[in-house]
Amino acid sequence: MDASFQPASVEDLRELIKWAAAEATPLEVFGSGSKRTLGRQVQAAHALTLSKLAGVDVYEPAELVMTAKAGTPIADIERLVQENGQELSFEPIDYGRLLGLEPGQGTLGGVLTANLSGPRRIKAGAARDHILGMEAVSGRGEIFNSGGRVVKNVTGYDLPRALCGSWGTLAVASTVTIKVNPASQTSETLVLTNLDDARAVKAMCKAMGSSAEVSGAAHLPNGLNGEGARTYLRLEGFVESVRYRRENLARLLDDFGPVAKVQAEETAKIWRSIKDVEPFWSNSGPVWRISVAPTAGPVLVGALSKLFQLEAFYDWSGGLVWLNCSDGRVHDVDIRRVIGTVGGGHGTLIRADAAQRASTQVFQPQPASLAALSQRLKEQFDPKGILNPGRMGSQTQ
Repeated sequence: MDASFQPASVEDLRELIKWAAAEATPLEVFGSGSKRTLGRQVQAAHALTLSKLAGVDVYEPAELVMTAKAGTPIADIERLVQENGQELSFEPIDYGRLLGLEPGQGTLGGVLTANLSGPRRIKAGAARDHILGMEAVSGRGEIFNSGGRVVKNVTGYDLPRALCGSWGTLAVASTVTIKVNPASQTSETLVLTNLDDARAVKAMCKAMGSSAEVSGAAHLPNGLNGEGARTYLRLEGFVESVRYRRENLARLLDDFGPVAKVQAEETAKIWRSIKDVEPFWSNSGPVWRISVAPTAGPVLVGALSKLFQLEAFYDWSGGLVWLNCSDGRVHDVDIRRVIGTVGGGHGTLIRADAAQRASTQVFQPQPASLAALSQRLKEQFDPKGILNPGRMGSQTQ
């Protein structure tokens, strides 16, 4: 990098991007850099880091709303809301340890652009569903606002949804307003043991289809510590409600074998490990994050296991497959082909070395019609292509 810019205000950010657009000078945009190795290497001479655009502007616990700068560490935000008996219900993933870094380095802006959502997504929704408003600067060098706590909206665009998952290729967020929720009074996890993948998914889908209000459903074929297959179902809420729902759910799942119970403290550890992909921390192979229909998860893993050596576990009731290529190869062609045969889905290469990322389509290729729409969106927000060029490969959004 020839230079690293650290704007301290939205006006500084606007002037920097306006200069880069005028000079057709590409910028690598990031917060703390905790996810710089995810995606292809950015083709840019200069870096734009949001580390100085940090801090909470407004937090009103009674109103369940917070406005903070994009460079604010998400760990600081989680700590603050926890002190007030609240939570970020979408449970943002921390990729730190998976990518060989220290945990707790991600920022609010990074959560937005990567749309990081953990196990509770199946009940609470994705990160983008919790964004009320934002202020951002387009690749044209224009400040614009959308959603709550602003005076000007961008006509025709749902800005938070457009930027979630864009990986900094459309605009640079400066301030984000998010909703927070009261934390549960207690939580418990029901554990089923020694189920094969297909039967575990049946159990999870049955639980999700019940009135138990399950807020987490995951299956680990090797458990968290190599203790054998474990299927986890999380219940949260008021003490009496959790007890009542747990008893009903245990009866409902009687056909799947004995049901054990884990209390709140151990429950928190279990779901933090699942959220942050702990089973693959010590492995060195490429890691894929694959989203398919829940019942297709075991079919996908079964088909791929015949082609190469792998490890896998399931979140989101089987709809999210975390897959580690144990032989060190990426296997992108096989993975994308099998995704198509099981009914479609999305596969993203989360961890790989630089050479593998450079030769692989890291993000799921888009159908022609969607790719054309993405290109038009890119032309509206960043016509000179100065923001994170190359990060998403041939995709523009």
